[in-house]
Amino acid sequence: MDPYSIFADIVAGRAPSSKVYEDADVLAFMDIRPMTPGHLLVIPKVAARSLAELDPVVGGKLFRVGQRLAAALRESEVACDGVNLFLADGEVAGQEVFHVHLHVIPRTSGDGFGLRYRATGPARADLDYLAASIAAADRRASPQASGN
Repeated sequence: MDPYSIFADIVAGRAPSSKVYEDADVLAFMDIRPMTPGHLLVIPKVAARSLAELDPVVGGKLFRVGQRLAAALRESEVACDGVNLFLADGEVAGQEVFHVHLHVIPRTSGDGFGLRYRATGPARADLDYLAASIAAADRRASPQASGN
């Protein structure tokens, strides 16, 4: 892991940022390449390249802070009508900076930002098959936890 990523530099105060929130574990600041006005990034202060490397407690805190800031965006001058929370985990998923970060993207009607998806889904049997495979992998990884 590169402890000298731009996000590590921001946490250490070696690079500038427009901070919105900070506590002992998490830092939130304005994205310098925003998808929409008010786009924020929430990052752990500890370096973690991927979700697999991130302490689950800190990961939960990232989303709690993201939820809190989503509400703040709605009440701020951004005055958005909705918010997308987005986290890319891995290069193929669109991750560009290899330090976990949660995007908090304010949305307004006609803002030009969007996600594409398939209009039709797979057959229920295919969904059931993949669900069983994922559940089995989860049980192997965390035998003490049960999602049922």
